[in-house]
Amino acid sequence: MNDIVKAISNGEIIKEYADDKLLPSCLILGKSVEDKPLHLVISRDEEFIYLITAYFPDSNQWEDDLKTRKER
Repeated sequence: MNDIVKAISNGEIIKEYADDKLLPSCLILGKSVEDKPLHLVISRDEEFIYLITAYFPDSNQWEDDLKTRKER
């Protein structure tokens, strides 16, 4: 949970999904408490932040900046 809080607090929105089904969401690139890069997909309303998923980005799928997905 500490990783999630830190990544949201200090992270950067790298992609917005304005047309998501229930609520708009976004992809955040942040750092874990051990300074590992962490991706989070979240949405929010006036009351809550909803964590959809969190994962450590795979260098096989992401460019070195961890913001750009590699072409397949």
